[in-house]
Amino acid sequence: MISAISWVPRGAAKLVPVEAEPPTQEEIDEAIKAIAQHTEGGSDADEDADDGEENGNMEVDAAADEEEEEVDEVAQAKAAAKALAKGAVDDVADELKELNMDNYDEEEEGLEIFSSGQGDLYYASNDLDPYLKNNDEDDDDEEIEDMTIKPTDLMVVCAYNEDDVNSLQVNLLEETEDGDLNMFVHHEVPLADFPLCTAWMDFNLKGGDKGNFVAVGTMDPAIEIWDLDIVDEVQPHMVLGGHSKKKKKVKGKKAKKYKKGSHRSSVLGLAWNKEVRNVLASASADKTVKIWDVSVGKCAVTLEHHDDKVQSVAWSRQSPEVLLSGSFDKSVAMNDMKDGGQSCNKWSVEADVESLAWDPHNEHSFMVSLENGMVQAFDKRTASSNSNSGRPTFTLHAHEKAVSSISFSPSTPNFLATGSTDKMVKLWDLSNNQPSCIASLNPKLGAIFSVSFSNDSPFLLASGGSKGKLKVWNTLTEPAVANKFGK
Repeated sequence: MISAISWVPRGAAKLVPVEAEPPTQEEIDEAIKAIAQHTEGGSDADEDADDGEENGNMEVDAAADEEEEEVDEVAQAKAAAKALAKGAVDDVADELKELNMDNYDEEEEGLEIFSSGQGDLYYASNDLDPYLKNNDEDDDDEEIEDMTIKPTDLMVVCAYNEDDVNSLQVNLLEETEDGDLNMFVHHEVPLADFPLCTAWMDFNLKGGDKGNFVAVGTMDPAIEIWDLDIVDEVQPHMVLGGHSKKKKKVKGKKAKKYKKGSHRSSVLGLAWNKEVRNVLASASADKTVKIWDVSVGKCAVTLEHHDDKVQSVAWSRQSPEVLLSGSFDKSVAMNDMKDGGQSCNKWSVEADVESLAWDPHNEHSFMVSLENGMVQAFDKRTASSNSNSGRPTFTLHAHEKAVSSISFSPSTPNFLATGSTDKMVKLWDLSNNQPSCIASLNPKLGAIFSVSFSNDSPFLLASGGSKGKLKVWNTLTEPAVANKFGK
């Protein structure tokens, strides 16, 4: 399945990606050891359920500890070992094929027993051997050519899961001579746990001007940040939060201990602040929202204004200090981070919140999609300090099942896309706060979990769902879209 989609702005990726350094034998041994220990300990999801039902007070809050915990390598080790195992098997298979063991005993006709000179069998160094040198150069040229990204290419990253294999798929879209789009997987990033959400970010964690990174939330409480300009990498560049290596015994049972500032459960939503570029917000099943300073890798603020799982977060582009969060407690909260999030306004909605988004063309408006198939629009100026701020601007019965994802066209006002677990993707004209459906599509992706418009080609809509496939729809080919928004 594809659970989340993030577009990479054109020109943000390196034209020639960097190949990761292979892990050392010591790192391999540590990875195998860590996986064995992790397997013996059982799954995080099972332990979380047991802790919640039987030991509500057994959770140990490492945030109160003054000592900084070491980075948890268990999740990284799982991904590393999977990648290493696959590489080892492939290498052995290639070598056996080259040796041609099936015909090992058969002598080749015309085989020369004696050398015609020193140069045939011996060279002072590999650099002087024309066969080795030419082959190596050809292989290197081929790899570079295969991985090179054109300045006109579009890149889209999706969180992928199939048969317990978790990864990020980095896809390239090339425009053909006849104007069609050719899409293929450029490279994959191995993940240790089931991915739930992603957020692309250009804050350069390595220093310098801008980078090409993606943050990933999974079933684990940790947030992984990967460098998309590195291929064949098996460990994230940074991990925010997660479990610590040590566990404390409480009433005779080992209880989980977390790194300082970590979430305590799955990370369900992520939002990068495009204006304050070192800031990342996260939503979790532990009912909290956290604000991270990725320049130092630490949690700066924890917000606890929801009573149930927090599903989605979104920063306002026009007012970058304002953060929205939507929860299964049937509310949307708005926090002003200028005062550390102390001021909070709430709106009640009809059902559990699935996703939310600010209108990029109206600084006062935001949209909320719900589990009951509804989409509601609100004006932030109706906010009040009580739990029941102003009524919605409009309520739209968009789908027959949960509206799992919504996306505004970044350059076309009043143009909205919705995706649902009813397997449909729909396009809406929101003019005059009177929404009307102008196109719909069953992209044959199963239940839809994510839709997202491209910033560079604003009529291209990427969709992903339960069948594990990614589809990019040129919505401008729809006559109603072309007639309404084509100009």
